[in-house]
Amino acid sequence: MQYFIDVIIPIPLQKLFTYSITASESGFLKVGMRVAVPFGKSKIYTGIVYKIHENAPTVYEAKDIQQILDDSPLVNEIQLQLWQWIAGYYMCTLGDVMRAALPSAFILESETVITKNIVENFDESILKDDEFLVFEALHHQSTLKIHDISNILDKKNVLPVIKRLIEKEAISVEEEVYEKYKPKLVRYVKLHAKYSSEESLSKLLSDLQRAQKQRQIVMTLFMLSSKTKKPVKVKDLVNESAASSAIIKTLIDKGILEEYHIQTDRVVYSGSEETEATKLLNEYQKTALSEIKTSFKKQNVTLLHGVTSSGKTEVYVKLIEDVLKDGKQVLYLLPEIALTAQLITRLQNYFGEQVSIFHSKYSTHERVEVWNNVLHNSAKAKIVLGARSSIFLPFSDLGLIIVDEEHEQSFKQFDPAPRYHARDTAVVLANMHQAKILLGSATPSLESYFNAKQNKYGFVEITRRYNNVLMPDIELVDIKDKLKKKRMKGHFSDRLIEEMTETLKAGHQIILFQNRRGFSPIVECKTCGHSPQCPNCDVSLTYHQYRNQLRCHYCGYNAAMMQDCQACGSQDLDNKGFGTEQIEEEVKLLFPDNKVARMDLDTTRGKYGYEKIITALEQQEIDILVGTQMLTKGLDFRNVKLVGIMNADNMLNFPDFRAHERSYQLMQQVSGRAGRTEERGKVLIQTYNPHHNILQQVSTNNYVDMFIEQMNERFNFKYPPVFKQIKITLKHKDYIRVETASIWYAKSLRQIFKDNVLGPESPPIARIRNQFHKNILVKIPKQQSLVKTKEAIIKINNSFQSIKDFRSVKVILNVDNF
Repeated sequence: MQYFIDVIIPIPLQKLFTYSITASESGFLKVGMRVAVPFGKSKIYTGIVYKIHENAPTVYEAKDIQQILDDSPLVNEIQLQLWQWIAGYYMCTLGDVMRAALPSAFILESETVITKNIVENFDESILKDDEFLVFEALHHQSTLKIHDISNILDKKNVLPVIKRLIEKEAISVEEEVYEKYKPKLVRYVKLHAKYSSEESLSKLLSDLQRAQKQRQIVMTLFMLSSKTKKPVKVKDLVNESAASSAIIKTLIDKGILEEYHIQTDRVVYSGSEETEATKLLNEYQKTALSEIKTSFKKQNVTLLHGVTSSGKTEVYVKLIEDVLKDGKQVLYLLPEIALTAQLITRLQNYFGEQVSIFHSKYSTHERVEVWNNVLHNSAKAKIVLGARSSIFLPFSDLGLIIVDEEHEQSFKQFDPAPRYHARDTAVVLANMHQAKILLGSATPSLESYFNAKQNKYGFVEITRRYNNVLMPDIELVDIKDKLKKKRMKGHFSDRLIEEMTETLKAGHQIILFQNRRGFSPIVECKTCGHSPQCPNCDVSLTYHQYRNQLRCHYCGYNAAMMQDCQACGSQDLDNKGFGTEQIEEEVKLLFPDNKVARMDLDTTRGKYGYEKIITALEQQEIDILVGTQMLTKGLDFRNVKLVGIMNADNMLNFPDFRAHERSYQLMQQVSGRAGRTEERGKVLIQTYNPHHNILQQVSTNNYVDMFIEQMNERFNFKYPPVFKQIKITLKHKDYIRVETASIWYAKSLRQIFKDNVLGPESPPIARIRNQFHKNILVKIPKQQSLVKTKEAIIKINNSFQSIKDFRSVKVILNVDNF
C-alpha cells in the first residue's frame, strides 16, 4: 500500500502539494513535523506535514520526500487550525502564513553546492580562464557555494560558467539543505580526573612551581569549584585568575585541564531568585477585577476601558496570577517593542523567569528558543510577552490572552501577506483554546466599543486614575492667532515656552510630540519653487540634518543635501514643515542648559535602542524628550509633568475615514503620559483650528461624544464597523497598464456588488518604489455573507490573472484594512 502526505511549503501556492512516503515513514511521521521536499526543477524546501493519507494525486506523480527533519511535531493541531482560519479570512495561502508564523531558522533553505569530480588525468587545458579559477579553487576547498563562486570570479551571474564546467564533467552539483538554528554552547573546564586524589593534586602543584601563571589558574579553578559547587566557565576562570585564555589552552593541551561544552539558552532571566508580591489594588481596580471575572463567566471577550494611568497593568497581573495557579499559559500582546522594554521589568519582578519575550528585535536563535520553550510548555514560558507575531507561538494550554492598547494600528500587518490583525486573530485563537481574552485601552477602537455596546463583548470601565490623580489639564493654543501677534519662536508659542520654563524650574520632565521624523519634509527653492522629489516615489524628499542628507521614507532612497537648487542654481533654499529633528534643534537653542533627546525610528534602530532612551528618561538623565507616536503607547514615566503636541492639524487633515478617530486616540494617549503621580499634569495642543470637534473632545476627555459622532458618520457613509471592508490594491510600473487593469477589475466587481464598490482611485501617494498604485474598495453589509463575498472576489481575481496583459499586475487583497 502506498502512503502520501500533503505538505505546506513556504511559498504562496493555492493548493497543498502531495508527496509519497514509505510505510515505515508513515508510521513515524506526525502532522506538524517538518520534512525537506523537492519542489520545481531543483529547489528543496522545508514543508510542514498537514495531512497523512493514502490517496495519490491525480494530476501529477507524487515525488518522494528527501528527509524528515524532526522527531516530534514542531507545530501543533490548534496552530494548523489557526493557520487555516487566517488563510481563509485574510484571503492568502497557507504558505504565506507558514512563512510569517515560523522563525526563519526553522524554514531551512536549499543552497547549491559545487564539488569537484574525481577524474584521473583530467585535461585542464580544455578549461577557459574563469572555469579554471573555479576548478583551481576546488583543489583547496572540497565544496563551494554559488555566492563563493561569485566572489572568486567577481561577477553576479556565474551560472553559465557552472553549466560549462558540468558539461566538461569537471564538477558536480547538489542541493544541500542546511539547518539554520545552532544551539548556544558555553565552554567549561574541570581538572582532569587523574588529579582527583589529594596526592596527585599536591604533586601537580609542586610540578607547576616554576610556571606560576599555570599554577595560579589551577588554584583559582579549585577555589571556584569548591565555592560555587557548579561547573566553571572558561570566561569566569579567565576573569578570576587574571590570566589569558592561551595559558588555559596550554593546560588543556598538557592534559591537566579538560574542556567540555554545555548547551544554554540565549534568553536568560537575570533577576533575583525571589519575586516581589504584586501590588494591592485600589477600590476602582478591585471593582474592575471582579467585574471582569463576572463578565468572563458569560462572555469569552471583555473590553476594559480604563483612563490613562488608571493602573490597568496591575489588574492584568492579578488575572495572570489566577491563570498561572491553574497551570495554564498566558499571552500578553503589545503593539510596540518600546512598550515591552518597560513592561518586562515589571512582570519579571512579579513572575521571575516564567516570563518570555518574543518580538522582531530578538535574534532568530533567541526566537527559536522561546518557540521551543512554549512548545514544551516549559516553566520559562508560562507568560509570553510579545508583539503581534507572538500569536503564532505553539501554545498547548492557553488560559488567557491580554491585548493591551487594543486600538493600536500596529497590530495590523500590512506587508507582506498574511495581512492579519493580531487583535482579531487573538480572539479566534482564544476561542480555539477555550481561553478568555481581555482587550484593554484608554481609547478603545470604534470596532471594539461598538461590539461591547452590542453585547458581543463584556464591558468594564475604570474612570479614575490611580491614587486619584487628576486627569491632565488640556489647553488648546491657537497658533494662527499667535503668528498674527508675532508670539511664536520657531515652532514654539510663547505659552508653550512659558510652561516649559516653569516645569523645568520645578525639576520635572517634558515630552514634545511631533508625528514626523527628520528635520523638514520639504526643501524648497525660494527663487523658482523647485523641491527635490524621490525618483522612485511620488513624494518630496525629507531633509535629515544629522546625516546632512535627503531621504525618502517610503523606499529608503537617499542623496546628499545639495547646496544649490538643481533647477535654477539659486542658493536660496528654504525648509517647509518640520519633523522631530528640527524640534530637537529648536529646543536645544531655547533651553541650552537642559538635556534633550529624541525618540523616533532613526534613534531606535538597535536591539536595545528603545531601552536606552526609556531608561535614561526614567533615571531623569533627560529633561526634554522629543518623539513621534512611539511615545504614545502606554509608557509610564513618573516625573513627566508637561506634554506639548506641536501640531495637531496634520493628523486631523489626513485623507482617511479613520483620521479623526486616530487623532483622538493619539492625542489622548500622549496626554496620558503627563502627571501620573501626585501633581496634576498639563498638556498644550498647538493648532490652527482650536474649535475642531475632535480637539474639543480631547480637551474634555470625552470619548463617548467622539464615539457617537464618528459612528454617525460611519452609518451615513457605510464604513466599518457598520459595513465590513475589503481593499484591493493593484500595482505595476506602467501607469496605463495598471489603469486599464483596475478599470476591468472594478467593472467585474460592480456586476456583482453594484454600488458597494468604490474606485478605482489613486491613493494620496500614487507611486511608491516605481510602482503605480490603484485602490478599489468593496463594502460588505452585515446581512451579506462574508464567505460568499470572498469566493466571488477570488473568482474575479482568478479570471483577472488568466488575462495575458494583466498577469504582470500585482494584486493585493486586504481584508479589514484598518
